[in-house]
Amino acid sequence: MKIKPLGIIVVLLIIGVLGYFALKPRLTGGNADTATSSTTSPSIPGSNQTSDNATEVPAATTPSTTTPATGTTEENREFSYTPEKPQNGTLRGVVEVGATGFNSFVINMDRQKRWEIVSKDFGESLAYEGLATTEDIRAGLKKYLAAMFDKGVANRNMHFVISSGAQKAPKTAIISNELKKMGYVVNNVTAEQEGKFGFSATVPPAFADNSFLVDIGSGNTKISWQENGRLQSIELPGAKYYEKGTADEQVYNQVKTLAAKVPQNKRNVGFILGGVPFTLAKQHRQGEERYTVLKAPGAYQAADKKMASGLTIYKGLAEATSTDTFVFDWDANFTIGFLLSLNQ
Repeated sequence: MKIKPLGIIVVLLIIGVLGYFALKPRLTGGNADTATSSTTSPSIPGSNQTSDNATEVPAATTPSTTTPATGTTEENREFSYTPEKPQNGTLRGVVEVGATGFNSFVINMDRQKRWEIVSKDFGESLAYEGLATTEDIRAGLKKYLAAMFDKGVANRNMHFVISSGAQKAPKTAIISNELKKMGYVVNNVTAEQEGKFGFSATVPPAFADNSFLVDIGSGNTKISWQENGRLQSIELPGAKYYEKGTADEQVYNQVKTLAAKVPQNKRNVGFILGGVPFTLAKQHRQGEERYTVLKAPGAYQAADKKMASGLTIYKGLAEATSTDTFVFDWDANFTIGFLLSLNQ
């Protein structure tokens, strides 16, 4: 049968429609289920561009580069170190005759110079205001010494030291004379010796090669460190420099200049002693730990002129050395270093 032209056209249209539906899955890249998935290209983080090959990184795995803002509140830091205990030690006492009173310490020390504190009394044991006459001084000293002997210290193991700053006080000379009349040897020490004694008593052996000591006293400040097997020491103004009319800026600049002499490889930790550091550490001591890490100088508010002056010194030290860890030792004192220096 001969197909008419119109019939040919209809047949071609039918074939075309059937061919379209047969090829549709291939043209859309899959079956009917996958044909509904999005083909939008992912965005590149931080950009308005798109990329077919971009892979978005989950936010949780993105490393943070945020640094703490300057001036934020510091958390309390810890200095974890436990000194060796003495073995078969002997009780020894030392009294620092200061400008306004006594600091006294009783320690248990063995032949290897390992020591531990037995008792300590900072500056409140015997004030000089009530010692008007030599009779008062003698009576006060006997009472004071009796209390130390009661702790088990033998008379021959009691020692007296007069600090470099206290040697200029008139009352100190009178007390020294009375002690000598009672049969005791009174040892006058220089600022340089104080720095070295303080280092020996305070800086743990593990830190002796890379750290330094600073002792901020009322009359002077001592900095010491170990170099080539020998102790080096320098003297700076003390926390009561204001009594001499010296300006804060002058002391600050002097401290920065002299503290810069501490070698770069000796600035790991600054171990610190003295009345002002004692006051600072007391503000955030956690309990009865031996070591308290001080906060940065700017974290403290001065309660009086002495504290303000001490903070000026502390600020100069921190900036000159770039040391960010200053550790206050609640047990150490340069007079204990004096005991360690004795051949006993």
